[in-house]
Amino acid sequence: MNSDEGNRGGVAPGWRLPAGSVSLPEVHGSIAIPHGAGFFRKLLAFAGPGYLVAVGYMDPGNWATDLAGGARFGYTLLSVIMISNLMAILLQALSARLGIASGRDLAQACRDHFSRPVTLFLWVLCEIAIAACDLAEVLGAAIALNLLLGLPLIWGVSLTALDVLLVLYLQHHGFRYVEALVVSLIVLIAGSFAVELWLAKPDMAAVAVGFIPRAQILGNAEMLYIAIGILGATVMPHNLYLHSSIVQTRMYTDTFEGKREAIKFATIDSSVALMSALFINAAILIMAAATFHGTGYDNVADISDAYKLLSPLLGTTMASTLFAVALLCSGQNATLTGTLAGQIVMEGFINIRLRPWLRRLITRLIAIIPAVIVILIYGERGTGPLLILSQVILSLQLPFAVFPLVMFTSEKEKMGPFASPGWVKALAWSVAVVIAALNVWLLYQTFAAWL
Repeated sequence: MNSDEGNRGGVAPGWRLPAGSVSLPEVHGSIAIPHGAGFFRKLLAFAGPGYLVAVGYMDPGNWATDLAGGARFGYTLLSVIMISNLMAILLQALSARLGIASGRDLAQACRDHFSRPVTLFLWVLCEIAIAACDLAEVLGAAIALNLLLGLPLIWGVSLTALDVLLVLYLQHHGFRYVEALVVSLIVLIAGSFAVELWLAKPDMAAVAVGFIPRAQILGNAEMLYIAIGILGATVMPHNLYLHSSIVQTRMYTDTFEGKREAIKFATIDSSVALMSALFINAAILIMAAATFHGTGYDNVADISDAYKLLSPLLGTTMASTLFAVALLCSGQNATLTGTLAGQIVMEGFINIRLRPWLRRLITRLIAIIPAVIVILIYGERGTGPLLILSQVILSLQLPFAVFPLVMFTSEKEKMGPFASPGWVKALAWSVAVVIAALNVWLLYQTFAAWL
C-alpha cells in the first residue's frame, strides 16, 4: 500500500464524514500499478475489476430470460440486450468514477449522504436484490450439476453453499487469483457459445434486424415482461456497489493525475469486459431463436428442456454438453462476485463487519430456502419461472441504486474535478428515468393482468 493510501476518502466539501474504514480492507490498494510504464502495461495492471462485474451480466438468470426471449419472440429482443448493455457500460463507468474519486463505495456514499432510516431502507432493498441474484446462481449451478452428473436438484442446491470455501481460499492468496479464475471461466463460456452458434447456423440478416428497437415490445405484455427481465439480468444493481469498491484494489496515487488515470483505465476495463457479456447474452438468445423459435418449441424457457432438445435439434450431443458446462461455469463465476457484493453492501450501509464465510452462508441460505421450497412443490418445472422472477425483482430494485449513483457523480461538491460532465449527466439521468419508467410500466401491466 502506497503512502497516499491513507488519504483516500478524506472529507471533501460535499461529504459529511470521513469514509471511515476502507472498502474491502483485506485487498484495498493491494495491486501495484507500474509507474512510468507504457499504456498497455498500465491497462493490464488495471484490468480485472471489469470482468468481475461482467460475470454478473451473464449469470444463470440471464440464461432463463434470454432463452425465453429467443424461443418465444425470435430475434426481436436482441435490441433489449444491446440497449441494456449500453446502459450497463455507462452506469459501471460512473460506479468506477465514484469509487476512485471519492474513496467510497456506493454503499458508503449512501450512508454518508442519507438519513439513517433511508440508509436502512436502501440496505434492505439491496439485500433483497442480492438474494434474488444468489437465487439465480443457486438454481443455475444446481441445474448444471443435474444435467452433467445426474445429481438431484435438492443436493445440487445444498452443495452450492460450499463454494464459500473457494472464494475465501482465492481471496486469501491475492485478489489477482480471483480475477484470473473469473477471466478463465468467461473465456470457457464464450468458447462454448461460439461453438453453439456455429452449430445453430442462425439467419444473420434476421439477427441484424433484431438489434433494431421495436415499439411492439412495449405493447405486448408478455414480451415486455421478458424484456424487463432481460434488463434486470443485464444491469445488475449490486454490481454498482461492487464495482465502486473493487476498483480501489489498485494502488493508484491519491493525486489529481493519479485518479484521472485510474478512472480512464477502469472505464476501458469495464467497457471491454461488458462487451464480452453482450456477446454471451446475445449468443444465448440467438441460439434459442435459431433452434426453438418457429419449430414447435416456442415455449421452451426451461434450461433443462433446452439442454435436452439441443442435441436432437442440432444433431450432436456436444451441443447439450457445452451448454451445461457453460451454465456451470456461469453459476460458479457469479458466486464469486456475489460474495464480495454482499460483504461490501453490509459493511458500507450499516458499518457492520461479519466474517466473510458467515456473510456468504447467510446469503446462500436466503437463496437456498425458496429454491428448495419451489423444487419440492413444483419439481424441475418450477425453476424456470423462478429464475425469470428473480431477474424482475432485480430490475425493480435498480432505480434505488441507479438514482443515488447518478446523483453523487453529478455533484461537484462531492466529486470535485471528477464530477460527470454535462453530457454524461444528461445521458445518465435519462437512463435512470427510462429504467424507472419501464419498471412502473411493468407493474401496471402485471397488476392489470391479475385484475
